Amino acid sequence: MVDEKKESAQETPTEETSTAADLAANLTLGGASLGGSPGGGNEDNASDSSAAVEGEAEVEVQIDPTGRLVEPGTRKYHWGTGRRKTAVARVRIRPGDGQFVVNDRPMKEFFCRSVDHESVTGPLACLQVEGKVDVFVKVHGGGITGQAGAVRLGMGRALVGLYPDAYQALREKGHLTRDPRMVERKKYGLRGARRAFQWVKR
Repeated sequence: MVDEKKESAQETPTEETSTAADLAANLTLGGASLGGSPGGGNEDNASDSSAAVEGEAEVEVQIDPTGRLVEPGTRKYHWGTGRRKTAVARVRIRPGDGQFVVNDRPMKEFFCRSVDHESVTGPLACLQVEGKVDVFVKVHGGGITGQAGAVRLGMGRALVGLYPDAYQALREKGHLTRDPRMVERKKYGLRGARRAFQWVKR
């Protein structure tokens, strides 16, 4: 009985050693089948991936306001969005000969009052680029004065895209400042926002 126990004790380490050797062999085979030798295909794969990353880093991705990708060097317009009261204006500008179109109509026909005309052309006059850029505007909501203010802000933002160095000049003149004033809501129990109904004491 004692001899049998000794023999079984001697056989157990041998079995564990063989199992460990089999696992090591399997891992070696798996590594060779997946990646090959450390000095072989892995270096080629690493060099290919690094080259791909470098190539991707060189490409500059641009997205226009509609969410579409713009290929480098093909951008024709610079966009700007302006808001004033409830009016919203989408402004596109590009170097040109001075076209100014608002909702498919000439600007002077759309904005008839001189005050609105000066407000709309303020950013162009600030940079002295009147007649040097084409402006195309789509505006909706609000009244004429609100739309003029929205166009002014949108044009200022678009001009910053075309002339990045002009940011400070436009900022100082207020062409990049959003006017936060809005119509105050009507209150219940009152005739308007603050106007009370007529009251008779007796």
